[in-house]
Amino acid sequence: MNKERNIFQKIFLPRPANHRRNTTGSLMKKNWQSYLLLAPYFMLFFTFTVLPVVMAMGLSFTHFNMLQAPQWVGWNNYIRLFLENETFMIALQNTLIIAVVAGPISYVLCFTFAWIINEMPPKIRALMTVVFYAPSISGNVFFVWMWFFSGDRHGLVNGWLLNLGLSEYPINFFRDTRYILPLLLVVQVWLSLGVAFLAFIAGLQTVDKAMYEAGAMDGISNRWQELWHITLPSMRPQLMFGAVMQITASFAVGDISMTLAGFPSVAYAGETIVTHMNDFGWIRFEMGYASAIAVVLFAMMIGTNKAVQHLLRRVGS
Repeated sequence: MNKERNIFQKIFLPRPANHRRNTTGSLMKKNWQSYLLLAPYFMLFFTFTVLPVVMAMGLSFTHFNMLQAPQWVGWNNYIRLFLENETFMIALQNTLIIAVVAGPISYVLCFTFAWIINEMPPKIRALMTVVFYAPSISGNVFFVWMWFFSGDRHGLVNGWLLNLGLSEYPINFFRDTRYILPLLLVVQVWLSLGVAFLAFIAGLQTVDKAMYEAGAMDGISNRWQELWHITLPSMRPQLMFGAVMQITASFAVGDISMTLAGFPSVAYAGETIVTHMNDFGWIRFEMGYASAIAVVLFAMMIGTNKAVQHLLRRVGS
C-alpha cells in the first residue's frame, strides 16, 4: 500500500518549485567533470560569438565612429536603413535572391551527390568525397572563376565565344550588370558543396541497414520509397545541420562579390547585405549603422533557420 501511495504522489501530486533547480544542480554536481571539459569551449563561444552579438544589438541603437563614445540614437539607424537607404534595399533584394535560389539548389545538390557517392565502392567514395569537398576549404579558390570569365580574349569563356563566332568582342562579365548576379549564384552554389555534403555522407553511413530489410518486408519496393520512408527520417540531425550551414552560407555571401564583381560592384548589381555592412563598418567607420545591418541579417538567418527546421521535422512523418 505504501509503495502504491508513493507512486501516486510522484505522478499526480505537485512537485515543489525548487525541484527542477535541485535536479539541475544535482546533475551538474554529479557530472562536474563533463562541465569542466566543456568550460574552455563555452568561454570561447561566449567571448567570440554570444558577446559580439549582444554588443552589436546594443550598438545598433547608437552612433559610433570608433573614435568617440557611442551616442544613443534610438531607432534612427533602422529608420534610415529601411526608409532612406536605397542601396540597402538593392543589397537586401540580391541577398534574398541568392538565399532563395542558391540555398535550396546547393542543399539538394549536396544531398544528391552524397547519395550517389555513398553507393560507390569505399576507395572511389573517399576520392569523390575529397573532390567535392576540396573547393570549400581551398580559400580563395573562386579566383579560378576570374580566369573563366575574364573580360579579355584570354578568358576561357570569351575565348570559346570568339572562336565559335558567337561574339564579335570580349564580354566583360563582371562589369556587366546582366551577368554579375547570375555568375555570383553559380559560384556560390559551386562553393557551397562542402560541410553539408560531408554531413550528408556521414548521415548516410549511419543509417541502419536492417531498416531497409524491415522496410522491404513492410512493402517498400523501390529506392524512392526507401529514401522517403527510411533514409530521410534516419538523417534528420544531418538534414537539420546541413540546412543551417547552407542558409548561413547563402545569406553571408560577401567575399565572392567583392573579389569578382568589385567593391562596390557596377550599379550595385552584386551588392549584398554583407558587402553593405563592410562598406559602412570598415570604410566609413559608422559602426552603429553597420551593427544595425548586422542585426537585420542575424534576424533573417534565425527566422529562416527556424522555418526550414520546422519543415524538415515533417520529413517522413
